[in-house]
Amino acid sequence: MANLDETDRRILGVLDTDPRRPVALIAQDLGLARGTVHSRLDRLESGGYLRAHSSRIPQALGRGVAASILVELDQHQITAAIDALSRIPEVLECFAPAGDTDLLLRVVAKDPDDLYRVAEVVRLCPGILRTSTSLFLREVIPYRVSALLQAE
Repeated sequence: MANLDETDRRILGVLDTDPRRPVALIAQDLGLARGTVHSRLDRLESGGYLRAHSSRIPQALGRGVAASILVELDQHQITAAIDALSRIPEVLECFAPAGDTDLLLRVVAKDPDDLYRVAEVVRLCPGILRTSTSLFLREVIPYRVSALLQAE
């Protein structure tokens, strides 16, 4: 699904506000048939347009500290590094950005001491030459797409 039509955008807008909203209520809110909403959600999900519903659970699991870790790699060991990082439960996301940083991680921890432990586990992965950790003090704009949906 390369392009989202107005109906897809409206459904995604509702889900941005309430990701667990039942199909029947989405249909009612938007004046659409329940079957239409259900089939659209199936297409959006199979197309990779929906995030998992559990994206906010780290705090519920006692992992209230969040941080980013910038990683510099030995380019010959990138596969080994990514494989090792994928086995660290506190690593929520890993990006390969453009620029001087090889990888950018979003991690969670129980407290600052636990963040130090997590950062050390990351630093000791094969192929990792250097890391830099930045603690997130607070979330000022939560993950959202509604503004983006309205901009197009």
